[in-house]
Amino acid sequence: MKSTGLNFHHLYYFWVVAKEGGVTRAAERLGVAVQTISMQLSLLEQSIGKSLLTQQGRRLVLTEAGRMALGYADQIFLLGEQMQEALAENDVGRTIRLTVGISDALPKLVAYRLLEAVLQMQDKVRLTCYEGKFESLLADLALHKLDLVLTDRPVSPGTSLRVFSHLLGECAIMLFGTPALAQKYKQGFPASLNNAPLLMPTRNSAVRGQVDQWFEMNELHPDIVGEFEDSALLKTFGRSGLGLFPAPSLLAKEIEMQFGAVPIGELPGVQEQFYGILSERKIKHPAVEAILSAAHHSLLKPA
Repeated sequence: MKSTGLNFHHLYYFWVVAKEGGVTRAAERLGVAVQTISMQLSLLEQSIGKSLLTQQGRRLVLTEAGRMALGYADQIFLLGEQMQEALAENDVGRTIRLTVGISDALPKLVAYRLLEAVLQMQDKVRLTCYEGKFESLLADLALHKLDLVLTDRPVSPGTSLRVFSHLLGECAIMLFGTPALAQKYKQGFPASLNNAPLLMPTRNSAVRGQVDQWFEMNELHPDIVGEFEDSALLKTFGRSGLGLFPAPSLLAKEIEMQFGAVPIGELPGVQEQFYGILSERKIKHPAVEAILSAAHHSLLKPA
């Protein structure tokens, strides 16, 4: 017979076991005996009426019910941690916490442009940013470790993750280079790009395929001297004069100021898109809403 209430202490033990990947590691983290963990899990499964974990060889894995329970537990305990942090603030009730994941392929200057909106809010915002790979950030978003992911691509329609994409804007792509390279390759552009040294994002970047296709359509064959996952690192090498590099046209002024590179020419038809990815949580985050709203009224005009 199921109990009329959920024991959150038992749920917390289950949550730690799922996160640690086993009862032994969970017991070490919590500083309790393995038998205690096992007993708490058993009581939780009895109260719910379903098995949450099952043995698969030497590993303990989640059942379908366990995966569902873990999703809810993630939200419950994350909100609990956020409540404790919020209550610990001197200015209780007036500080909004925003945790954002930024794809390593997204230009950091674009990320800053998109996040500017939260710095202009009337409420005080504590912003925490993490950089990482697209897939890793989506996993953290699905587990509600992040409030928002900023990236250069939408989520694949076939994904099993409960997340969805918002197109924040798009921008034309230009080639940039140091003044010395600009003087050499600007005249006769784009034919001048044959055998020109080029720094490119890796194929993990959404814009890379478009740039490759543009060169192929125009029968141009530049010399790719470097490939970079991190957009800021690519521009840093570009500042040294190692090669030309593609970047959004709306960042031309910032690129010249920070990296000493100037526009060589635009790549017609090549567009970089910027997305905000959210999880399917019912609670609306005011800072996220501010970012989405501001993006549609800024230079990042949606298609």
